[in-house]
Amino acid sequence: MEKLTIRQIEEKIKTIKLEDDPFLHSIKHDDRKGVQQLLAKWHSRKLQQKKIFEKHKEMTQYEVRYRSHGFQFIAGIDEVGRGPLAGPVVAAAVILPEDFCLPGLDDSKKVPENKREEFFEIIKAKAEAVSVGIIEPEEIDRINIFEATKKAMLSAIEGLSPKPDFLLVDAVKLLTPYPMEAIIKGDGKSISIAAASIIAKVTRDRMMAEIGTEFPQYGFEKNMGYGTKEHLEAIILHGISPYHRKSFAPIKDRISEIE
Repeated sequence: MEKLTIRQIEEKIKTIKLEDDPFLHSIKHDDRKGVQQLLAKWHSRKLQQKKIFEKHKEMTQYEVRYRSHGFQFIAGIDEVGRGPLAGPVVAAAVILPEDFCLPGLDDSKKVPENKREEFFEIIKAKAEAVSVGIIEPEEIDRINIFEATKKAMLSAIEGLSPKPDFLLVDAVKLLTPYPMEAIIKGDGKSISIAAASIIAKVTRDRMMAEIGTEFPQYGFEKNMGYGTKEHLEAIILHGISPYHRKSFAPIKDRISEIE
């Protein structure tokens, strides 16, 4: 039988799903370096996929636990934008179906931008409910960022339909009519909170990009309102915009200097 070329092996190995596939065994002792590299890559990808699925299963532990206690509509809640010098704080609440599966879903900070956009659309399409709460800079300045964060979360919860019967919240304890658990670093531990993290992050990033077209001098579409070196230099050069948080130290200090 004629030996397959490395290119032919590469095409065939792409279609193989199982580790005990006879073809993998047949090329195991092929002494060509290129073949062994293809085999090593296949096993490496398989291991990575296994880790992703194991992580996904691990991240459903809270949802599985509370469903076993009779809760049906479990909402994950998370926020983004607590630290920036400009822009709103955005919270999201997401209720996922019991059979939801999206391997690779994680804390939005750990997911590349292109994947976040892809996951955003999948979550919106498959979730039982998605809601967003937004608190603008003026209100952040009036009530402080921690209270604004809680208010954004409560607003997101209020907007859910169907209503939740249990809440999984990233770190923050809320006063609500619903039973809840606050989970430290929950966006990396609960699939529902991770989904909320993606929704909140993409929503806010899109808002900041839009604000960036109105005030291009600050680079909001790149820094998302965070205090990067370029952003701080732009504040010194151009002053502040209506979207800057006047109660935050660098902005407050700049206002004091002007006054």
